[in-house]
Amino acid sequence: MSIIQVAVFVAITGFIALATYLHCRGKRGAGSGDERDYFLANGSLAWYFVAGSITLTNLSTDQLVSMNGNQMLLVAWWEFAAVVGLFILAFVFLPVYYANNCTTTTELLQKKYGDKHIRALISVLFLAGNLFIFLPAILYGGSRFFLSMLGFDGGIENLLICSVVLAVVGASYAIFGGLRAVAVSDTYSGVLILGLALVVVYLALAAINFDLGGIPPERLTLIGDDNSDIPWHTLLTGMIFIQTFYWSTNQTITQRAMASPTIGEAQKGVLAAAAIRLLIVPLIVVVPGIVSYKLFGDVPSDGAYGMIVAEVLPVWLSGAFAAALFAAVLTTFNSILNASAALYVCDLHEAYGGTVKRVGRLGAIVSVVMSVLALALVPFFASQESLINTVQQLYGLLSMPILSAFVVGLAFRNVKAAAAMVGVVVGVAFYAFWSMWWQPAHYIHGMAVTLMLSVATALIVNRVVFGQRAQWAFGARQ
Repeated sequence: MSIIQVAVFVAITGFIALATYLHCRGKRGAGSGDERDYFLANGSLAWYFVAGSITLTNLSTDQLVSMNGNQMLLVAWWEFAAVVGLFILAFVFLPVYYANNCTTTTELLQKKYGDKHIRALISVLFLAGNLFIFLPAILYGGSRFFLSMLGFDGGIENLLICSVVLAVVGASYAIFGGLRAVAVSDTYSGVLILGLALVVVYLALAAINFDLGGIPPERLTLIGDDNSDIPWHTLLTGMIFIQTFYWSTNQTITQRAMASPTIGEAQKGVLAAAAIRLLIVPLIVVVPGIVSYKLFGDVPSDGAYGMIVAEVLPVWLSGAFAAALFAAVLTTFNSILNASAALYVCDLHEAYGGTVKRVGRLGAIVSVVMSVLALALVPFFASQESLINTVQQLYGLLSMPILSAFVVGLAFRNVKAAAAMVGVVVGVAFYAFWSMWWQPAHYIHGMAVTLMLSVATALIVNRVVFGQRAQWAFGARQ
């Protein structure tokens, strides 16, 4: 690593931090006792901050590193399908969240079912997913990229050292600035990372004279066969439900769209994020990986993106790109920490009798504890063949059961919270059995089956055990 790379990296990282500080200076933040300010930026996020924060919260190393690490076009379906998920957020879920004045997505469940216990259950599942899946995966993916790009050994010791640095800096944004600082830093970082990632796409294609000849056809197709990571028929079943869950009920993402002054402003931000997802993100998460296959062959352990970036970028620009990726990792990490703190403080601590004098202080404790525990799980993700597939498959344990509680709560009236909770628990157990032992079909199909089973279980238990007949309510005023 040259002095020029280090200087550019430090300068850009410092500039993003300074710009964020200047924008947020004088506004309430981590020290405030106001939950709405700390977790929803006091409803002040303009549409461009919503778009930037949603984009960067999702776009991190698990996309850039792991999707390019697959070295095939097929994984672009995750991004194309995400556009549909963002439209569902904008026009189905956001009106309901704003009408019910929610701070967390799970607060909607308490209001729909009239029971705080279902809110707590879903929050615990969200927190488990953040702690055991997303946070360690982000730390591993970011560390893996930097070590690969800079030519360092990717051994577990170096991975852990790099992960510690990312965790400490990322947690600082969440702890000291709340959602406002997170969203602002996301947006500034987003302009940088999207611009430089497109430069990488162009330079990578230029390195092979824009000729993809010689690359196996199966790496250039959007129609996956039965043995591929995304068989074509999964697009018709579980894929849309995965996207609905992630973009519309996941606190980490939806929190940004809930932090605008009006629903119209929030919808503009979500639609802008959808446009970015459609026009820019598919290019930057697949093209460099495909080019790397032609240049380097089949690269193991998600190392393709780091190798292609090191190959095509000049030294000074590689320092800028390292700063951009560093920012992308930090924004995703601190976004999850801030969302996790919101879930714990609002849905668990306060709901069960705890008092909060300083929201920021309790949020800081949650962030530190989750960061330390996430670091301990980095070695597990380092042992996986594909980061993106591991994350998606593991999260199926929680995503469809959680989504079932929202589907039942929004689509039906007169359903007991306990019945919906039974459906959630049955869904978790069923998907674990499907994906880890039975495996009769692709795990994405398993997600669709899990969702339907969870919803059906809730309605049956509601009728048989509690003697209540569910009433169709979807489309009625929420």
